[in-house]
Amino acid sequence: MARYVDAIDLPFSPIAAFDYLAGFQHTAEWDPGVAEARHLDPERPLGRGSRFEVVTRFLGRRVPMTYEITGYEPPHRLVFRGTASGLLSIDTITFAPVPGGTRVTYDARLELAGLARLADPVLHLVFQWVGARASRGLRARTSVLARRSRRAA
Repeated sequence: MARYVDAIDLPFSPIAAFDYLAGFQHTAEWDPGVAEARHLDPERPLGRGSRFEVVTRFLGRRVPMTYEITGYEPPHRLVFRGTASGLLSIDTITFAPVPGGTRVTYDARLELAGLARLADPVLHLVFQWVGARASRGLRARTSVLARRSRRAA
């Protein structure tokens, strides 16, 4: 199993940060490893059971994954379960108020199935790089959104 954990301070209230990250279709805006993302059932309000199609770029390949919100506790905790052929991703995101915004702790785990599990040590190393790029992207994107919000106010 590969795991990446990071704590990121975002310039938003816990509910604003929660709402933005619950809309997993936004991952394409901030994660350079995501080629495309879309909400599969936008007619339903976001919550447990909401589904998303996310096409990731991983080791030179495009990997389509289906994610579902399996934990939805606004504005404290989100859990996404993503699946693809031979791959399981569990992303747990927690939110805590801090001065000037919200500390988001993103805990992502990837599990390979079958004989592919032999590649777990390599996957772990690659996932550290992928996760760090996503964290930088989230910081940069939310900084831009915060500046736009302040200008509009």
